Amino acid sequence: MLVNDRVKPYLLKARYGLEKESKRVDLSGNLAKTDHPKSISRRDDHPYIQRDFSELQMEIITPVTETLEELFNYLAAIHDVAYRSMGINEMLWPLSMPPQLPEDEENIVIAKLKSVEDVRYREYLSDSYGRRKQMLCGVHFNFEFSDEFIQALFNAQLEIKDYRDFKTEIYLKATRNYLHYRWLFTYFYGASPSSEKNFFKEDSLNHAVRSIRSSKYGYTNSDDVQVSYSSIQNYLSDLSSMVKRGLLSKEKEFYSPVRLRGGQHVSDLVDQGIRYIELRNIDLNPFEPYGIGYEQAEFLHLFLIYLLWKDEGENCDEWVKMGDYYNDVVALEHPLEHTKFEKEAKNIIDEMKHLVEILDLTTSDTLFVHLKEMLEDPSKTLSGKLYKESQKNSQSQVASLIAKENYNKSWGKPYQLAGFTDMELSTQILMFDAIQQGIQVEILDRQDQFLKLKLKDHVEYVKNGNMTSKDNYVSTLIMENKTVTKKILHQHGFRVPKGEEFQTIEQALRSYHLFSSKPFVVKPKTTNYGLGISIFKEGANYEDYQKALTLAFKEDSSVLIEEFIKGTEYRFFVLNDQVYAVLLRIPANVIGDGKHTIQELVMQKNRDSLRGSDHRTPLESIQLGELEKLMLKSQGYQINSIPKKDEIIYLRENSNISTGGDSIDVTDQIPDDYKKIAVDAVSALRVKICGIDLIIENTEVPATNQNAYGIIEANFNPSMYMHIYPYQGESRRLTMHIIHYLFPELLQSQSN
Repeated sequence: MLVNDRVKPYLLKARYGLEKESKRVDLSGNLAKTDHPKSISRRDDHPYIQRDFSELQMEIITPVTETLEELFNYLAAIHDVAYRSMGINEMLWPLSMPPQLPEDEENIVIAKLKSVEDVRYREYLSDSYGRRKQMLCGVHFNFEFSDEFIQALFNAQLEIKDYRDFKTEIYLKATRNYLHYRWLFTYFYGASPSSEKNFFKEDSLNHAVRSIRSSKYGYTNSDDVQVSYSSIQNYLSDLSSMVKRGLLSKEKEFYSPVRLRGGQHVSDLVDQGIRYIELRNIDLNPFEPYGIGYEQAEFLHLFLIYLLWKDEGENCDEWVKMGDYYNDVVALEHPLEHTKFEKEAKNIIDEMKHLVEILDLTTSDTLFVHLKEMLEDPSKTLSGKLYKESQKNSQSQVASLIAKENYNKSWGKPYQLAGFTDMELSTQILMFDAIQQGIQVEILDRQDQFLKLKLKDHVEYVKNGNMTSKDNYVSTLIMENKTVTKKILHQHGFRVPKGEEFQTIEQALRSYHLFSSKPFVVKPKTTNYGLGISIFKEGANYEDYQKALTLAFKEDSSVLIEEFIKGTEYRFFVLNDQVYAVLLRIPANVIGDGKHTIQELVMQKNRDSLRGSDHRTPLESIQLGELEKLMLKSQGYQINSIPKKDEIIYLRENSNISTGGDSIDVTDQIPDDYKKIAVDAVSALRVKICGIDLIIENTEVPATNQNAYGIIEANFNPSMYMHIYPYQGESRRLTMHIIHYLFPELLQSQSN
């Protein structure tokens, strides 16, 4: 059935989800003594970051994705949120085995959840299994074959008439074979060779193995708990029997390496059948920053396809039980020892490779190379690598060093969100805040920065971080059109620069004499980010005027030529009739040292880690293009000129951060009367979210004085990141204000 041409196109289509547990530790590698971070929404049902058994066990949960790439993007992003929510004094332990535990296990603090029932359940587990065992961590891999795949298989057979029954049988076969062959995964990816002090009450296991967590010494039910996988009816009946006999408190206490999923509860399997399976025997991979590698996930998908193809034993319950024996043998082998089942392992990998070839499946180039290497040399398996590294120092020291590397990586660029660094920076920061607050984030269009945010049943759509449903379409069009913006503001009594609009460069050139002898600005009619803007404070000759027009017409089919208003430019960020931030922007500049050329000084300043390109960093790199060279020429400089020591050389007239400017927060220094002008002007445009630019010559002069200010622009998509990570001054977390504006219920729940 798998080689059927109608089945093959859907073989690699699936849905994935990950749950990854980690312990919070301090920077020395000791268990943290703090509560779950307050900056993370404390909801017990947080969609991305929850607490497991202990208050210091952090569980990271990805949304369901349809590609592994998207799965790992979310996994990376949620880790970034977790790290930077914990603060600078804590990190995540990279091993399944905990660091040194307290001598008295009662000092392991149970998660302080709001649900009394959930706390009681954890207290029951503490009494039944002990708190030490609860400190084991791992990865749960949720896997669902695509409906197109299962439907194609269903159509390729005649034996089972009901689609839901067929789907259940598909998952049962994959499950039984996975339970039988899971020892292979334990060999390759087991990674818990030894324990730290106080994990075992006695020296239950005093030598290195492949995987303590996957062995009988891990977190397992008693031997009396036996469940059949022969049918869904037998599975549910046995689980129910275990609960009735008191061997389990409830169905979810059954700790099988594979959990059958139909919905939120085990009972949902009765009506819904199996919807997906949860693989639970995965140790944390210490050599991957997020606890599991892409190649591991790829292996699991191919392995599950192989397990559908592979025949199983006649007595399915004995088949599963045999798998328990195989797995325990492999789990307790020495990390550097060739497995007892090496020959069978090689046969399986050869069969998998052959199956990939006959099914025309695409895999990573290195997958089967690495699998073969690990079979030939056990020191290349995860447990082998960890054991060898631990011989140089100790397992605890190795883990601490890895944890510190992951910590440094997450804090290296705190303005970015791992997994989504190709997106615009304000959008990344908004996503960070949304994830932290427990708002579900779905990317509708990555390139267009289009998000769907969902909190329970409340849905909001956001583009570019701050374009929302709160502003209507015509409001955006008004702000986008500088001519319309000026007319509306002028009609409401606000001062705006006088000027004219031109549709052709010839038309504008004929009007040269109107502007040549006085200060003026040339700019495109509808573009953002300061593109194509030229400023002439003392007029301009015809050649420079022509160059400025050429640059402006490159950006738009219409160009504005306006009077230059003298003063300092300030960006006011207005949200729902309130100013939340004011930024002074200094044009792109360098400071001379008497030794280096302007070009060399620009290169030095651009080395700052805050500078980059395409709005992925808080500051943009300074360019040396036509506009900058034109600006230098007006000051009598070229790019190879050497300015005097401490001399400030400006490379731009416009102060946009997007053209290399410096950002300085002055929110607290700007008088309220100027903030009121900004709010009233935005209100006149009938806008809720806006970045409005004012030119103010002297902020100490009242805003009501004649010509005290001028409004030069209103931005429908104002960059928030420059307020959040200013070059100088206080950070203003505008993305959080946007979230609270869109989801006011968050503030209400936090105040309760």
